[in-house]
Formats: sequence, C-alpha cells, structure tokens
Amino acid sequence: MDVHKELHTLSADIISRTIFGSSFEEGKRIFELQEQQTYLHFASVFSVYIPGFRFLPTKKNRNRWRVNEGIRGSIRKLIEAENAKSEKSRNLLSLLMSPNRNPDGTEDKLEVEEIVEECKTFYFAGKETSANTLTWAIVLLAINQDWQTKARQEVLQVLDDRTNNILLSAESLGELKLISMILNETLRLYAPVSVIQRRTCRDAEVGGFQVPTNTQVSLYVIAAHHDPEIWGEDADRFNPERFSQPRKHLAAFLPWGLGPRICAGQSFAMVEMKVALAMILRRYRFELSSSYVHSPVQFMTVHPQYGAQVIFTKIGY
Repeated sequence: MDVHKELHTLSADIISRTIFGSSFEEGKRIFELQEQQTYLHFASVFSVYIPGFRFLPTKKNRNRWRVNEGIRGSIRKLIEAENAKSEKSRNLLSLLMSPNRNPDGTEDKLEVEEIVEECKTFYFAGKETSANTLTWAIVLLAINQDWQTKARQEVLQVLDDRTNNILLSAESLGELKLISMILNETLRLYAPVSVIQRRTCRDAEVGGFQVPTNTQVSLYVIAAHHDPEIWGEDADRFNPERFSQPRKHLAAFLPWGLGPRICAGQSFAMVEMKVALAMILRRYRFELSSSYVHSPVQFMTVHPQYGAQVIFTKIGY
C-alpha cells in the first residue's frame, strides 16, 4: 500500500477530531481546498511579480479568492456549530473561542476571523508535518530492518510491562526512548520544512556579517541537519543513536524552529507520531515494495514524489 496516502488520511482525521471534535469526512472539504490553495500559491511564487497584480480579477486570482473563501466559509460553519452546542466541547476550537482573563480582571476574546486564520494554520501544519514524518520513518525502518526490530522490541516490552495492555498511556509514551530517537533522526534527515524564514528585529552580526534590522533571513534547515562538521562524515546515514545523548549545539537540530516562534504543535505532533508508529510496529512487519522509487521532493513540505509503497505483514501478537 501507499503509506504516504494512508498516513495523510490518518493525520487529517486526528487533527479534525482534535480541533473541532469532528471526523476526517467532515473536514475533508477543507483539506481538499487547502491542497488546491497550495498549488495556486506555488504557481504565483514562480510567476513574475508585478506590484498590485494580485488584486486584479484575473482568472487565476478569482480562483485563489474562491478557494480561500471556500476554506474560510467551511471553518465558519464549524465555528457556528460549536457555538450552537449547549455544552462546552473538549477541543482546540472551544479553547480558541473561550475568553482569556487578564490579571486586571478584564477579558480578551478572539474575533471569529482571527479564529478562522488560526484554524487554517492548524489544519495545514497539523496534517502535513505528522503525515510526512511518519511516512519517512516507515520508509527508513523498512530499509533498516535492524532498527525496525529494535523499535518493535521496545514497544512490546513497554506494553508487556503494562500487564499486556494494548493501549499506550502518557506514562508509557515517555518510556519509548528508541521511538523518540528514530523520529528525531527521521526529522533530521527529512525535515518537513527545509527552509525557515525569519525577519530581524534589530541589527545583528552573524558569522562576521552585519545584518541590519528588518532583513529577511533564510535558515536552511536541511544544510544544518546534513552538516558533516556537526553530525560527522556519515551525516547522510540513518543512525538514531545520534540522539541517545544531548546535542552539543542547540541550533544543530531545528525541524520545529527555535526561540519564541518555535512550532506551537511540536509536542502534539510528537505524541501523535509516537503512538502511530508504536501501534504499527506492534501489529506489523514491513518492507519496501519493489515498486518504490526514492524521490524526495520539496513542495511546501518534503514528501515522496511517487508515494511510499510498503508491504506489510501482520504479526500474531
């Protein structure tokens, strides 16, 4: 099966339930429109930039406006449905809609359009990052069978220590050290976002270069993650053992970014990926199909251009 496709469906369902308490089917329209929006965005990036052109009612611009309004309209309906509920839900949307009490007793509350924008980000980032990282983790473990065996042994040991409970608890998740190492090594080799954009808020000196205020800076994550001076001459090789010890340099590993603008969903994504990978390892052995073609491509995120065809064999535990 193409695990890339299946894991996107899984991740979409998880993020839909977490944000809105709904299923993938209810959020399916939003995901489809966001995919269209991604293609339209890239088409505009590679076009000649003419100031003000994006406001003209051209065919492509009208299509962009239609897709954007379709996404916003779908999210507004989900917000209205949440507002109509008699009992407060336990999901992210409910938290976003709740007022925030300030120390002076006043309350701040997000406007509907602000909530819509936040939900758009959660929908896209929440699905793409987890699905692509899990895909690459399975591909790497399918290639490196020794690490797959070690990871499975860890999962079975942790579950067995819980009196044969097949469900992972918050406590047992913390014991999956090897799974964490595998996911971190996957994020190092195939960081979902290969470039991070930042803008300087003050004059700075970086590597002997003067960088003035308000300069856009591109941080090449993929270069830092594959630097032999940091990771050794085997920097391109899959070796989760690298993460058995604390990193010598904080900025050597930044799949989630760094500082105050680090990815807000980092912890959630890691929990999601650890649970999914552990459950797959517990139930299946897997290897690459002969039809698999290794071709990572950058299109918003790094993903397998031709999918990830993997053969699964059920384990009788």
